[in-house]
This record gives sequence, C-alpha cells and structure tokens, in this order.
Amino acid sequence: MEWLEVKLTVEAEAAEAVAEVLSRYAPQGVAIDLGDNTSAAEQVTVRAYLARDETLAERQRQVEEGLWHLSQIWPMPEPTFTSIADQDWTASWRETLPVLHLGRRIVIKPSWREYTPKPDVTRTDEIVLELDPGQAFGTGLHPTTQLCLETLETLVQPGMRILDLGTGTGILALAAAKLASPLEILAVDNDPNAIAVARRNARMNGVSASIRLLHGSLSDVSGTYDLILANILAPVIVEMAQLGLGARLRPEGKLIASGILVEQQADVVLALQQNAMELLSARHISDWVVLVAGRVRSV
Repeated sequence: MEWLEVKLTVEAEAAEAVAEVLSRYAPQGVAIDLGDNTSAAEQVTVRAYLARDETLAERQRQVEEGLWHLSQIWPMPEPTFTSIADQDWTASWRETLPVLHLGRRIVIKPSWREYTPKPDVTRTDEIVLELDPGQAFGTGLHPTTQLCLETLETLVQPGMRILDLGTGTGILALAAAKLASPLEILAVDNDPNAIAVARRNARMNGVSASIRLLHGSLSDVSGTYDLILANILAPVIVEMAQLGLGARLRPEGKLIASGILVEQQADVVLALQQNAMELLSARHISDWVVLVAGRVRSV
C-alpha cells in the first residue's frame, strides 16, 4: 500500500493538539519527532500517514480543515503532503524519538529504547517512565505537563493519597507512583480510550498496584486527598472549583492545577478563592501557568 505523509513543524506546546487533530484521520498512528533533543524541545515535527484508498481525498480535506481551525489558536505553517511507497514507516519514525529529561529527576523513555544514565550525570536518583508516544497524548512535550511534573517532584511524599483528574496517558500518576512509595492514587478520565492507555502504561511501568483507574469525572469521586492533580483546561478547573473540588482536599492537602494560560490565571485564582481554596504559589513557562493551592484554614 502507498501512503500520503502529512508533516508540519510546530511549537512544542502545540504538538499534542496537532497530533490529536491528525489522529482523527490517521488511525494507524501519529508520530511526534523531537529530533536530537534530550530535553524539552522548542519546536517539533508532527507526522501522520494516510492510506491511499478511495477515502484519501476526503480525509486530506478534513486534515487541512482541522489544522486550519487549530491555526486560529496557534499560528503554524501549512502542512506538507508527500507520497511515499509502502514501507515500515512506524519503525522509521520510532527511530527518531529520543529519551526526554524533565524536571530534576524524571526521564521519559520510549518503550522500545534502552537507557542507562551516563556516569558523569549527577542525578543518581532518576526515575524512568516508559511511554509509547504513539498510544495517546500526554507525552511530556507540553509546558503544562513539564510544570506539573516539576511541581510534583517537590510535593509528593510516601503515604499520600493522590487524585489525578484528566489523567490522559497517566503520565502524572506514573511519575507520582515512582517518585514516592507507597502511594494510593486514583486516576480519573472521562475518555475510555485514555483509561485503556493509562492502564497499559501503568502495567508497563510496574505501578498498577498503586494506581486505581476510573472512567468518570469529579462527580464520581469520593473521599479526600493529600494531593490533587488537575492538568486540564482553565474553564474546566473553574467549573470543578464550583462543583466542590476543594472538598476533596484534606486540611493540609494541595492542588496542582495547570492547563492555564497566563491571561486566564486571575479567573482561576478567583474561582479557587470563592470556593474555600487559596493560592500558595504560581510558576510559568512561556504562556502557561501552574498553580499550587490549598484549603483555606479556619481561624
């Protein structure tokens, strides 16, 4: 079979959104190519492959339309379309994906790669997460994921009860499970495909015993937690605050919230303050913010 390769190079923070659009019309998978970078790249190349069959013209039109709508949010170049002969393109793009270092200790390793820390590396306490970036999105490329992982490193402690809302690939839950043990983690997502991917990744990383997966949303969660992770979108975090997110925090518990643009920070902070939470800290990378909040203490 022949294929039509769709390719464009975009800012790293837009890569997963581009990949999500392409995946709707390229069910064989989408490749995110970091080139030679071993830490978060500023620009990455996203590729997808469309089979040359009777639906190709319509799927190419849909790809162009979907990327055009996305370009209204993130400026990006026009995609290139290249015909390629039948080949093992999956193996080809997998060879371009490097091991990715995030935060102080976290290493994200494509599942097919070998990785051994170099002798001169000072981070002797690295934790390695195995992920297959072709399975789903939540690979560590987006600034909000990086911010959440870096913040998680400083806050997670053994014995915590953790809630991960909108778990996606499970990357934050996996990192927590490997950073501190034992933990009790509930990872929630309203997408059954994400739950399936997170379950596979938990098994691959040997942390299934620490992570319980739930197909649902905040309304399906009970109990209280020492740490809540919510790397979603600002409007969703505002809505969750109004629906009782703070009630899921233990008295000394903390919320790590991201998926928030700098211009949305004030609205999210206000929603937290109006619903029994207070801002403890804020950090940003580029246009994206991570907030750490806690419950308002009784006087």
